[in-house]
Amino acid sequence: MKILAVTACPTGIAHTYMAAEAIADAAKKKGYDVKVETRGSVGVENELTADEIKSADAIILACDTTVPMERFSGKKVLMVGVSDALKDANGLIEKALNAPVYGSANLADQVSAIKEQRAANRTGVYKHLMKIGGNGAFSFLVPILAGYIAYSIADRPGLAVGMIGGSVAIQLNAGFLGGLVAGFLAGYVVLGIKKYIKLPKSLQGIMPVLIIPVLGALIVGLLMFYVLGTPVAALNAGMTNFLTGLSGANAIILGLVVGLMMAFDMGGPVNKAAYAFATGTLAAGQGSAVMAAVMAAGMTPPLGLALATILFKNKFTDFEKESGKAAWVLGASFITEGAIPFAAADPLRVIPSIMAGSAVTGALSMLFNATLSVPHGGIFVFFAVTNIPMYLVSILVGTVVTALLIGTLKKNVA
Repeated sequence: MKILAVTACPTGIAHTYMAAEAIADAAKKKGYDVKVETRGSVGVENELTADEIKSADAIILACDTTVPMERFSGKKVLMVGVSDALKDANGLIEKALNAPVYGSANLADQVSAIKEQRAANRTGVYKHLMKIGGNGAFSFLVPILAGYIAYSIADRPGLAVGMIGGSVAIQLNAGFLGGLVAGFLAGYVVLGIKKYIKLPKSLQGIMPVLIIPVLGALIVGLLMFYVLGTPVAALNAGMTNFLTGLSGANAIILGLVVGLMMAFDMGGPVNKAAYAFATGTLAAGQGSAVMAAVMAAGMTPPLGLALATILFKNKFTDFEKESGKAAWVLGASFITEGAIPFAAADPLRVIPSIMAGSAVTGALSMLFNATLSVPHGGIFVFFAVTNIPMYLVSILVGTVVTALLIGTLKKNVA
């Protein structure tokens, strides 16, 4: 019998680990295999893998905070508070073995599960670039970018240090590139602190609240100010000036390139790099042609696949045809990830098709000189688009190109 568990409390200092120990001890006394993932103040430790979850007989979530649930779809899951594990860990194991099955494999679950598995399988720079997410108020964009890259590398302790590094990048006018550098730097600095600075057990509680943020911020801040900031700022200024100067035929090429990037990995680092650059071209009260091209190109992959499931029904399974209905909504909302399940099932045919469609859409959007003054929203922000009729034409043409290529390249379902 194999039991898995996750423990987490709001502070993540004591109860998280006490509950983990209680569950592990109770399971071992019964002769069960057991593994407990802890989500404490130093981040996720002993993380459960997809294979371990697949082979588990039951899963206990002793948590007082939110944890990712998509990975547990289709498994017996018992959800309780941390204190319950401390009071009666033995009873929780018996309840977990009789717990109801969690979730269902709808399109949203599948998208989340594939993204989680894809992120877990990546290593190095490509993995951590997946954290180029979040776009709130523009003054927070670069710090949030840096913070979550650092979070990807070093977990929770890296977040604050990364955001501080991103703020320094803003002060140095290093922009998006400075945020990238600060995020990676902060992540690996915090990782080094966690690995090489060891405190007695009685003092371990101050590591995440004092030692890591203070020492990490000091190291990252000094390196950004005196070593990395100036050259990165110069590079950022050069790139911005070059792209800002593009016009005419070159602007169409730019639209084609960002279109290819948006469809290449459907929410991955290449997609996010194009999106982050586009948001950087926005100015208060002014529209951006690049932002319009990026949003249109990001809408095209799910829309093209949704159309293909209608035009070429013999090319798709019943589940894919059902998923195509949801893809209409995802595409219209500028959620490129809606294409992931289709691409995962047949990448060699789907990915080139959606890249071609998005490239056409991006180029046409630039050709028609459509602009967008907000960073996200799909059809719900069309009030912020100029030249709406031709903008719709660019999306429609790219959608049709994607669908026709899918229909041409994909084989019939047996």
